[in-house]
Amino acid sequence: MTEKRIRVRFAPSPTGPLHIGGVRTALYNYLFAKKHGGDFLLRIEDTDQGRFVPGAEDYIIESLKWAGITPNEGIGFGEGPHAPYKQSERREIYKKYADQLVNEGKAYYAFDTPEELEKLRKELEESKASNTSYSYHVRGRMKNSLTLPLEEVQQRIASGSPYVVRIKMPENEIIKADDIIRGHIEVNTATLDDKVLFKSDGLPTYHLANIVDDYSMQITHVIRGEEWLPSLPLHVLLYRYLGWESVMPQFAHLPLLLKPDGKGKLSKRDGDRLGFPVFPMNWKDPFSGELSSGYREAGYTKDAFINILAFLGWNPGTEQELFTLDELAQAFSLDHVHKAGARFDFEKAKWFNHQYLVKLSDTEIAKAFKSILAEKGITASDDKIAVICGLVKDRVNFVKEIWDQASFFFVAPESYDPEAIKKRWKPETPALLNGAKEVIQAIEPFTAQNIHDVLHGYIEKNQLNMGGVMVPIRIALVGTTKGPDLQVIMELLGKDEVIRRIEKALSLIKLP
Repeated sequence: MTEKRIRVRFAPSPTGPLHIGGVRTALYNYLFAKKHGGDFLLRIEDTDQGRFVPGAEDYIIESLKWAGITPNEGIGFGEGPHAPYKQSERREIYKKYADQLVNEGKAYYAFDTPEELEKLRKELEESKASNTSYSYHVRGRMKNSLTLPLEEVQQRIASGSPYVVRIKMPENEIIKADDIIRGHIEVNTATLDDKVLFKSDGLPTYHLANIVDDYSMQITHVIRGEEWLPSLPLHVLLYRYLGWESVMPQFAHLPLLLKPDGKGKLSKRDGDRLGFPVFPMNWKDPFSGELSSGYREAGYTKDAFINILAFLGWNPGTEQELFTLDELAQAFSLDHVHKAGARFDFEKAKWFNHQYLVKLSDTEIAKAFKSILAEKGITASDDKIAVICGLVKDRVNFVKEIWDQASFFFVAPESYDPEAIKKRWKPETPALLNGAKEVIQAIEPFTAQNIHDVLHGYIEKNQLNMGGVMVPIRIALVGTTKGPDLQVIMELLGKDEVIRRIEKALSLIKLP
């Protein structure tokens, strides 16, 4: 580990909603910085203005805030000593370094039109060239400052002709790099292209901007997604070309997030198809109006969400599965991050949420469930709602599922489970329920303990079958044979409601 103060960054582009893979990248950076007493910053990489999506930047910030992944500095989290943290506000900085690379012969101006580039691509494909990109193999026959006279280059630039700045990739050289997760990497420049570093719109590409920013913001470790691994040789070369090789950060490329079947990268379409979110929060597309679901609105606690992400590509090396953010920071290590893609397991995600839901107090759950009741036009005391939530929370993964388990506490059943009737409703049941109804009418006070003692005493005294009485009562009150303790259900419903429901069941349930 370097002796310098650890500094890491999360640098998303505001081109749409933040995928959970991006949130995982932010989380790993945050955990790494926190473990080592370092800094974690948020930088917005908005140099691709053509793909800018309104609202995406605010969405990124709000997502991190909800998840508790809080940067020390950066956009939305306070200006630090390296502001501005938005690349579109730093364009003059990049221009200086692009000019430096050109002046030193490490980059060049290219004036090729889109039509000429497309023609080149087709020619290379038709000739089955090993490298079909704009590389040292072909740059000598294109329109650039390596082939055009200096006067013409200057005249084109002065007249406002569109141009880009491309890196001048060495010919047939081995670029060596080390990755904390992947190990030692070697790539021959013969397989690489002369990437564009600076565009005709006056903005840099990701490649130049992120190198310049990481250097100027004193980033010590670049922890990012596997999709940037092919760019590593180029970035290493840029550090060398700019004279910063001695302070180049260490790199760690995280594994891809895969579909549940492990075949390919997890996408929004997979979530839509299989019924789970792939975004941290709901996202409404500003152009199409399409709404995509998020974990927050789907009912996940932020603790569960954090644990879901933490285990997508990392393990603590122990049996522990539930962590607070502080515990994750203490346990986290890049040494325990896998190389192979991490398969998303939606059932495991629901399991995580269940574990954290049952840890919440009944009052906390009731507060969330109360809003669901309000949408249905139902009111009840906070204490009653809390007791009911406590009775059924072990049976659900989400607060919204409490209604399925506890609706009978608020609304009498309109129908009865036919399988339950077939098995448990006998010809003698009406007489047994009428007898039980009279006993219930006399119970005072109407508490779960009293209900238990009196009803059980009545059944035993009259040598009745316990299930023959209690199960039909449950069917009458609940509509099925499921649910929490029957005596507790009866106390919460109240004597009058219990009697009404038994009478309703007796009038509606008829044996064939």
